[in-house]
Amino acid sequence: MKLKVITSNPGKVAEYQKAFDELGIEMEHYKLPYDEVQTSDLREVVNKGMDEIIAKGVRNFIVDDTGLFIDALKGFPGVWSAYAQKTIGNKGILKLMEGVEDRGAEFRCCIGCDIDGKRIVVVGVCRGYITDSEKGTDGFGFDPIFSPDGKLTFAEMSVDEKNLISHRGNAVRLLIEQLKG
Repeated sequence: MKLKVITSNPGKVAEYQKAFDELGIEMEHYKLPYDEVQTSDLREVVNKGMDEIIAKGVRNFIVDDTGLFIDALKGFPGVWSAYAQKTIGNKGILKLMEGVEDRGAEFRCCIGCDIDGKRIVVVGVCRGYITDSEKGTDGFGFDPIFSPDGKLTFAEMSVDEKNLISHRGNAVRLLIEQLKG
């Protein structure tokens, strides 16, 4: 079986492929623009996106929305993480966090999967901290400033290490449980 991963980010496709190898499911990078509803709820963003993708005639796919929710910033950037990454980037987030003691944050990943007409939506979470500076060269997005354990950032971990604890890894495991059931 093959699932289309609808994203502009090839890094996501690689992470999905590693996770789904055990089920013998092949991931195909599939670029398909769709409108993201502006709301503070990741599930709503994913469900509306799935509705639009299905309306375009696409089946057997995965789509996700991920956000970095920073406690001291009242959840910002949250669902607007991709926009924040493009506009202010890691340096901008670190600037906003200057002098802030509460470094708590969490990544959330909501995955929507259409498989043979069945819809599955799951959310995975990874709690952690915003670092004081960028560290590491692997990963993408906010990975260099997010540390799940206060020691290493996601950007300092291999894909396998990251997938064991990350928000996307947790969401993928929930999705795999649903698919096996």
